[in-house]
Amino acid sequence: MNKILVVVLLGSWLAIPTSAQTAQQPPANPLSTWLRNAYMGNRNNIVRSADKMPEENYGMRPGPQEDVRTFGQQVGHIARYNYLWCSQAKGEKNPGAGTDLEKLPTKADLMKALNDAFAYCDTAYAALTDASGMEMVDITQESGRQTRNLRMALLILNYGHNNEIYGNLVTYLRMKSIVPASSEPRPQQQQPQR
Repeated sequence: MNKILVVVLLGSWLAIPTSAQTAQQPPANPLSTWLRNAYMGNRNNIVRSADKMPEENYGMRPGPQEDVRTFGQQVGHIARYNYLWCSQAKGEKNPGAGTDLEKLPTKADLMKALNDAFAYCDTAYAALTDASGMEMVDITQESGRQTRNLRMALLILNYGHNNEIYGNLVTYLRMKSIVPASSEPRPQQQQPQR
């Protein structure tokens, strides 16, 4: 009986450090996982909000300034930069190059460009790991200047830019009394019955 008690105690003492180590280990690829999830949440808010805006409001500006983008131009701008930055992060030729996505004529054209650009970017974020994010990639800036940056930094820039332009879209939606996707009521979770 004493031998069994000693074996049980020894076994439990050995299991405690193992379970403590398992509980304290960070998840694999914590930074790239966070970025991918943040990008996907923002991406979904942008697409849902662009879809909510009626086509007749795609040409509106928040004021009389002609140098401020219309709602539709904002949508095209997001598509343009997702192609630009994700193609560079992937080391590929920009599939949106040569097309001015901000000048597409209809909501349907703009929504297609937006969804296509996001689908293209999705693969860059899906393939991202913390290790691949630390790799240097070649970048051509709008000025034509060649530079290098971390793949992760480029995709963080893309996510931040998407978030910035989403904030602009919210202004247009609010002006038309449309609730932006990120402000929609959340479904209530069912409470367990007691």
